[in-house]
Amino acid sequence: MATWDKTLISRYGGPGPRYTSYPPAPQFHEEVSESDYAEAIDAGNAARRPLSLYVHIPFCSTVCYYCACNRVVTANHGRAAEYLKRLKQEIGLRAEQVDSQRPVTQIHWGGGTPTFLSDAQITELVYYMARHFTLREDDRGDYAIEIDPRTVDQARLGLLRGLGFNRISLGVQDLDLRVQQAVNRVQPYEMIRETMGWARDFGFKSINTDLIYGLPWQSESSLARTIEQIAELRPERISLYNYAHLPARFKIQRQIPDMALPSPEEKLSMFVRAGRILQDAGYTFIGMDHFALESDEIAVAQRNGLLHRNFQGYTLHGDADLLGFGVSAISQIGNLYAQNMKSLSQWSDAIDQARSTIEQGYLLNRDDQMRRDLIMRLLCDLYVDMNLFSEQWQINFPDYFVDALAAWVEFEDQGLVRVDKQRLVITEQGRLVSRALVMPFDRYTQSEAINRFSRII
Repeated sequence: MATWDKTLISRYGGPGPRYTSYPPAPQFHEEVSESDYAEAIDAGNAARRPLSLYVHIPFCSTVCYYCACNRVVTANHGRAAEYLKRLKQEIGLRAEQVDSQRPVTQIHWGGGTPTFLSDAQITELVYYMARHFTLREDDRGDYAIEIDPRTVDQARLGLLRGLGFNRISLGVQDLDLRVQQAVNRVQPYEMIRETMGWARDFGFKSINTDLIYGLPWQSESSLARTIEQIAELRPERISLYNYAHLPARFKIQRQIPDMALPSPEEKLSMFVRAGRILQDAGYTFIGMDHFALESDEIAVAQRNGLLHRNFQGYTLHGDADLLGFGVSAISQIGNLYAQNMKSLSQWSDAIDQARSTIEQGYLLNRDDQMRRDLIMRLLCDLYVDMNLFSEQWQINFPDYFVDALAAWVEFEDQGLVRVDKQRLVITEQGRLVSRALVMPFDRYTQSEAINRFSRII
């Protein structure tokens, strides 16, 4: 069990990638084409890989001042109908490229606020996806939807469960009223508790709650109260994200006065105390910003060496091709990343004119593939067998990664890693700063300034 050490986390909490992909998204470029996408789909069809489907719903009725997501704030629900029409066109066109026998093992609706859609629209979209892809009917897939608790009631949760969703991700952020008011997202604890209770009643097999530290007027003690209240509700998974205040980049964040923000030192104290509380409450620190009950599938998968990581965070479905639909959505198909246009108007025009919606992406070369495999294995399994890795990739591991291994000497001296003739291991203490530990194997952060990224902690 890790000791939540402030000095350690402070030392290694500087800027760095989140490694939802390797290479990281700043390496994406505009040279990726529709033909690259088609070739990647054909390769996936030939390999008969399963599918993971991501659907981006960008709309929100109100704006949260901390938000850095690709979203459109509007009270006009009519805009959703036009978006849904184009979204279905994109899904239909992409489905024509995919072997219909490939099963969909994972679905995730994100945003924005997916529950901005009406019940009828949600139902329409689910049925449309079911007509174009082979969805599982045995409730064994991971079919998740992000939920704003202010937009659902008991009947709506029942509808979502009946449509096949079996996981929900609940946007909580913080339970302190002053903090909620400061970020324009007021939702009382009783609302969260009631929503989670309904989800339990309807048999959702997993509940995730999103929390943020570093928000205006937050303090170490106020966040601790939020963490304790959420832990008592026993969601299977808790995501605790670092708030990155970038008002020059995200204009809505200018609504948050700098003087209301906690200092870097207090943010560090918040994270450390929150980690201790969750660990004492029976949650395993999976890595970076994710916690899970020891009985949860991702905790079990990590212990068994079966955990993966992609644009949806830690996942059990790293073997699946991820197809992204909607504005700004990212696909990961074999060795290709392809991101849709980030501008809603540009994406809409591309759909209307039957043009490619791809704006940028990346096609991995052999070195990229190898480094991705290594970095993801270290982040998920917390170890790599160098002999097996050398055999798999036909390299001499110590020679190929000589510079990275030299950097690991310092980590080993601090007890963050162990290195022997066969294995690289991230220790329980090293798990707290795992992103920093894998960065020496990242060719891009070694060759470029890493200040383009937000801080790890």
